Amino acid sequence: MPRHLLVTGGAGFIGSNFVHHVLAQTDDTVTVLDSFTYAGNTSSLDGFPANRLRIVKGDIADAATVDPLMAEADAVVHYAAESHNDNSLEDPSPFLQTNLIGTFTLLEAARRHGTRFHHISTDEVYGDLELDVPDRFTEATPYNPSSPYSATKAGSDLLVRAWVRSFDVQATISNCSNNYGPRQHVEKFIPRQITNLIDGIRPRLYGAGLNVRDWIHADDHSSAVLTILDRGTIGETYLIGADGEKNNKEVVELLLRLMGLAEDDYEHVTDRPGHDLRYAIDSTRLRTELGWEPSYDDFEAGLAATIDWYRAHEAWWRPQKAATEAKYAKSGQ
Repeated sequence: MPRHLLVTGGAGFIGSNFVHHVLAQTDDTVTVLDSFTYAGNTSSLDGFPANRLRIVKGDIADAATVDPLMAEADAVVHYAAESHNDNSLEDPSPFLQTNLIGTFTLLEAARRHGTRFHHISTDEVYGDLELDVPDRFTEATPYNPSSPYSATKAGSDLLVRAWVRSFDVQATISNCSNNYGPRQHVEKFIPRQITNLIDGIRPRLYGAGLNVRDWIHADDHSSAVLTILDRGTIGETYLIGADGEKNNKEVVELLLRLMGLAEDDYEHVTDRPGHDLRYAIDSTRLRTELGWEPSYDDFEAGLAATIDWYRAHEAWWRPQKAATEAKYAKSGQ
């Protein structure tokens, strides 16, 4: 039977990809609640009929906005977050307001209305791993956040867990590794490098570029979230990953090669404070208990498709580009 989903942050990168996935793969209808900060883009949600998708501009920390939307939803999928580490180091305050107060406001509304709640989080809550060890994050890994961003996401996870235990909110949590794919803001690592290369600008790497991220295509993240929403056990946490570990240097060199340029045509810049060394996800539980598998098992092919998307959708990213680069230039990046 079709459901009505409330998707917070559904005009952002990962949220909009989830909306596309749900509307293509199910008969569900969706209401997107998004505050349309710089990271939200209405054109990411173009092309859907009004009887399948409604878009509401509003703040997840505003109970008067949230409550009526929660009341009519069968489930909420909570993507909305301040999520850029560099921004959190410059000004942590929006991260506390959105990631903590916003999540609290949504949980209280879900408690009032008995709405199924799925909370989207990040592997960054676990801190980082050494570069040359076989360890990966699991659901039992202790939290050890490194930045205001990851600390506020860790706090939001703990709020969800507490509301499950104290108030019987019907919630699950997922912590995912780094996403890539279409409709990602150009401030983020992969789209910034792609759009710089389109503009003839050499890529820049923090430090030596040896920091490792565990990459997953946004479509695979979406399918995992839908699987958890459908079959996950209430109160449980699931880690989402696709065995895509690459260091930043490898990613930049692959981008250069795929775009027909010399693999060493990049420069190094000063590393940022608190830059985590390595993330790696063990998604065994999600795969064995819920039967999920990623579709994009070839990172190079997924990256090539992402390059093609940015080349074909310059009108989508071009309005963001100048302001983003000006901000990086001001900080010497």
